Amino acid sequence: MNLSKKLQLSFLVFLLSIGHSIAQEAPLSLREALNYAMQNSEALQKAKLDILNGQHQIDEVRSNALPQLSATTNAAYNLIIPQFVFPNENGEFQTIQIGQAWQGMAQVQLSQQLFNQAVFTGLKAARSTEEYYRLAAELSEENLIQQVAANYFQVILNKEQIAVIDANIDRTKKLLEMTNSQYEVGLAKKIDLDRVKVNLSNLLAQREQLESAINQQTNLLKYYMGMPVDQSITLPNDIVSQLESEATITNDDFNVNKLLSFKVLQSQGVLLDYQKKSIVAEYYPTLSIGANYAYNTQSDRFNLYTNNALNYDMSAITLTLNIPIFDGFNRRSRVRQADIEIKKLEQDIKNTSNSLKMAHDNAKQQIKNSLTTIETQRENKQLAEEVYNSTQNNYKNGLASLTDLLTSETDLVTAQNSYNEALLKYKLAKIELLKANGNIKSLINQ
Repeated sequence: MNLSKKLQLSFLVFLLSIGHSIAQEAPLSLREALNYAMQNSEALQKAKLDILNGQHQIDEVRSNALPQLSATTNAAYNLIIPQFVFPNENGEFQTIQIGQAWQGMAQVQLSQQLFNQAVFTGLKAARSTEEYYRLAAELSEENLIQQVAANYFQVILNKEQIAVIDANIDRTKKLLEMTNSQYEVGLAKKIDLDRVKVNLSNLLAQREQLESAINQQTNLLKYYMGMPVDQSITLPNDIVSQLESEATITNDDFNVNKLLSFKVLQSQGVLLDYQKKSIVAEYYPTLSIGANYAYNTQSDRFNLYTNNALNYDMSAITLTLNIPIFDGFNRRSRVRQADIEIKKLEQDIKNTSNSLKMAHDNAKQQIKNSLTTIETQRENKQLAEEVYNSTQNNYKNGLASLTDLLTSETDLVTAQNSYNEALLKYKLAKIELLKANGNIKSLINQ
């Protein structure tokens, strides 16, 4: 082989290796899944828009405290010119026209609030609204992290059940070959062969059902992440060993006042308090100053604003004091309604505080229970493996029946799945505990 052909072959191998590496999709880590969700989740995008909307609300309320300037102009044609009636020297009545057929006016008005308690209270309420939206957005982030993390481990542990079933299918296929050979030489009965076939068929059906469930859970994971459901992802296969190593009791600090769920309700309380204050502020007088300039024009034809028309201007400065006296108890009724809403929220705060403490205690208890279950199921799995291996050896030597072998195989699968389920429950309880003590965002840094 000459040098040119060697170079071509080497280049071809290089291209194939690149194509193979590209085709190998890297497993999606939990951190990558959470970061993707934080960037693409529709719920978080809406929460960010709410924060931006809160800033615009502040600008809207602030505008009421700024000067208000407007300009208007109009032109009118009097079909019937108004007349003024007055008595003359002879005691008779006389009329005189007022104005011309055409008239117009251009006016500029300026007003400024000097004192308006409702405006000042509304500005403080708007700032609190922005803070509420910010807290609500952070709470949405925490909820999203919990949803993504829980579904992430749910998919992975269910894939472990697929691996358990696949191993059992391989064992059953080998058993089917051995039983079929024994049947052909008269050492096994037809019913034994049929039982193995039925067992294999059931395993294949279970695998198909589990694979369908995994596909649905994977789609749900993509949905929470904000990822198109038709986009393919690969999850790591070494998570179980990691869960086994981290299955320990962890200390945590719980303070309900630090939790976002509690802070959001407290922020709602501030908003309701400002809502009540804004109603009370309507009892206060308001004081404003204004100025206007008007340019009037009149004529018997349509030549307004020209030298042939009668033009004159006028201007004034006004100071307006508005004192509310009686409104039929409208404000009083609205204040009492606001008081009721505040009292209802106080009950919600008490209920939420108790609920958050309950969730924290339940998560800690579930972790303890899961650790005990993990240890028990680990021992059961090891024992089931020993029983199966011993029964399989005895079956090969004619010392155990097929029923014993199938039973030990079923027990082994059950023990393996129970162990994986215990690991999943531990991880879900760990995620719930992180959410309950306000540390759920630490998962992003794992």
